Formats: sequence, structure tokens, C-alpha cells
Amino acid sequence: MAIVEVKVPDIGDFKEVAVIEVLVKPGDVVKAEQSLITVESDKASMEIPSSHAGVVKELTVKLGDKVAEGSLVLLLEADAAVAPAPAPVATASAPVSAPVSAPVPAAAPVAAPAPAAAASPAAAVAAPAAHAAPAHQPTATPATGLPHASPSVRKFARELGVPLNEVKGSGPKGRITQADVQAFTKSVMTGAVQTASQAAKAPAGGGAGGEALGLIPWPKVDFAKFGPIERKELSRIKKISGANLFRNAVMIPAVTNHDDADITDLEAFRVSTNKDNEKSGVKVTMLAFLIKACVSALKKFPEFNSSLDGEELVYKQYWHIGFAADTPNGLVVPVVKNADQKGILQISQEMGELAKKAREGKLGPADMSGATFTISSLGGIGGRYFTPIINAPEVAILGVCKSQMEPVWNGKEFVPRLMLPLSLTWDHRVIDGAAAARFNAYLGQVLSDFRRVLL
Repeated sequence: MAIVEVKVPDIGDFKEVAVIEVLVKPGDVVKAEQSLITVESDKASMEIPSSHAGVVKELTVKLGDKVAEGSLVLLLEADAAVAPAPAPVATASAPVSAPVSAPVPAAAPVAAPAPAAAASPAAAVAAPAAHAAPAHQPTATPATGLPHASPSVRKFARELGVPLNEVKGSGPKGRITQADVQAFTKSVMTGAVQTASQAAKAPAGGGAGGEALGLIPWPKVDFAKFGPIERKELSRIKKISGANLFRNAVMIPAVTNHDDADITDLEAFRVSTNKDNEKSGVKVTMLAFLIKACVSALKKFPEFNSSLDGEELVYKQYWHIGFAADTPNGLVVPVVKNADQKGILQISQEMGELAKKAREGKLGPADMSGATFTISSLGGIGGRYFTPIINAPEVAILGVCKSQMEPVWNGKEFVPRLMLPLSLTWDHRVIDGAAAARFNAYLGQVLSDFRRVLL
């Protein structure tokens, strides 16, 4: 047996991060790659894994300590004959996603990530240190076939939750290396288009970058002279959310269409489905039907499933739907990948799993990247209509509020129908008003008669 020093691995550009959770204690038997502590930066929570298997002899950190790359975490009694595991990388467990809607109340991203935070309009794009360009390119069309990588690299990527089809290989003939996977994780964790210092300096009050746009300075007021006040620091998620919201609201010429969908029959079907599937433990929500209905509408109106890339429009041949999840730490946007290939029950189960991971702060980079369209639902809270903010680089977002019974004229009489308010915000550079009206009308038709998704 040999005593091994387990240290903090490469965690990107962060000089110091706080220890917010200690997952082991002296005497515990740990496996290689098992998480030892959780640290938190201004961007994400990260779990620090063990480089060896063995028995914990001594912990050298405690809650609240500040650590950096190379800091000693613990002493491990390891089998000297066992080769060390591949150099571990801190796994981003809750990268911040670009928020999708200002009106969504938060008890406090991403993928996020949104995926990760984005720069203000005047800020320059910042690339990860290991590459000249960001490793994470969610707007790029995925390559066909299997990514060019060795079995060990594929295993390493699976353990980190990294989608290899989104990683740019730097090896011979585009082969993806372990360093490429590490760079991808860092790019999502630190914000591929914004440095940590930029996010920390971005004012949350709405004045970020205002001077560059020729706006007057943000007003400075001594609120205390008017009465008692209390100051509380914004959460790290809200700090980053402000920069994303400001960029998207200023740079995208957005328009919102409001409409109503008759979901009377669909709600009855949803209730009966849940009754029939009580033993399965999978609860079907209206949001699952909305995701499937939106996929149908996106296929019929493909410009809504596109992204602007300079003077070109990128039409995506995949349908990944993001949904806003309200968590104790703020708003994040998990993504249901390939929603066109999944049924309502599978989508409901996957949404439940993603929502649970979001509440626990355990979403990985792959869980919050690649969305082509987003749904922001206030159905469980209330309201009538609102204007959701587009989650760039997407070109549209659907906001839904709480359904309610209303008298609807059927040509002969008023009958009670359950109506769902829809708020579709779209980028006027890509979409015009007629297309948006048709999208909303078609979506309403699908929701009123769900058999249309089969057509």
C-alpha cells in the first residue's frame, strides 16, 4: 500500500473556488473517479473526483475552504500496484444556461447552458485557453456517423456527460483526444463566449454595455435616504442571467404573438393516460404534449428551428427542445434531445429526470446544450400572457400560461372549453408576422386534435 496525495485537477481559469460539500470522510473506501468534494465557482458547481482507488486516511479540506488547481484534497492509502486513473477533470454539475424569460419567477441557468453565460453586446468573444475557437459549438450541424475517437476517449466523455458529436477534434484527421473533451467541459463550465471576469463585472441592473450603445448612465440612487433598506447579493445564476437577458433583448428584434389553444380533449386524454399508467410511476404533464406538438410545428415551419450565422441561416435537421425549469438556485434550461424520436411517456420520464437533476444542481453540460427551440411554461403558477426572451442562438421561444375554462361560441351556443394561452416570441430578422401567425395557428390545431401529429 502507498500513500497518495489527491489534488484538485485542472478546473479551468478559476484561481480559487469554495468547497461547498465534502462527500467522504477518513476511513471511507473510494473508487477511482469517485467524487470527493464539490466546489462552486461563479459559473458552476463542480465535483472533484479521486485519481486513485483506496482508503481515505486524512482530509485536508473542510467546508468553506478555498482551493485551486493543485490544492491537496486528501491523503489516500492506495494499492501501489494499481495504475492511476486518467487525469481527472472537475465535472460541471450545474452550468448556467442562458435564461429564457424575465417573467419566470425564481426562488433564486443552465447548461445552464443555457448553456453557459454569454458576453454583452460590446464584449469580445473569449475562447478557451486550449483552443483558438470555442470547443462547444451548439449551432453547428452535427457530423454524420460516429465521432472519430478512441474507445478510452469515448468512455471518458460518457463519464463527463460530454456529447462527442459537439466536440471539435484536434488530433490527426480530426480525431478527438482526451484534451479536446476536457476543453469542451471547460468551455461550457466557464462560458464559451464570456470570461468569468466579464460575467462578474456585468451589472445586473440593466446598464451593462449601455454606454457602448449611446445610452445615458444607469441612475445611482441613495435608497437609504428614503427609508430602511436591506442589501442582498445576487446569486451567481442571476448575475450571469442579467448579461444574457440584456444581450438577447437588445440584439434581437423580437416580436410576440399571443393566441389561445383549445386543449379540452387533450387534457381529458392526459388525465386518463395518467390514470391508466399509475403503476408505471411516470406522470404525463401537458408540457410533454407541448414538446411533441412543437416538434410537429417546427417540422412544418423549419425556419423556427434554425439559427442565424452571419448572413446565412442554419437549418437544423434535429429537434432538441429546451424547457425552463425553476429551481431553488434560479432558472435553468434542460434539453430533451431528439424529441421527434420519442413518445409522450418517454419525454415525460426524461423531463422528470432532468427536472430532478436541475433541483439537485447536478445537470451536466450535455443536459443543457444543443437546444433548437425552447418552451417557458408558467402553467403551474398562473398568469395570462407574457413576452419570453429568445434564448440565443435560437430564433423563437414559446411561452405558455395557466389554462382556464372559458365560454366558446361553437356557431350555435357558448360551451365551456379549456383554453391554453400561447405567447410565441420570434426573431424578426428570420421570421415574418405571417409565418408566426401560421405557426401559432397550426400549433393550436395540433393541441386541439393531437391526431394531427401523425400526419
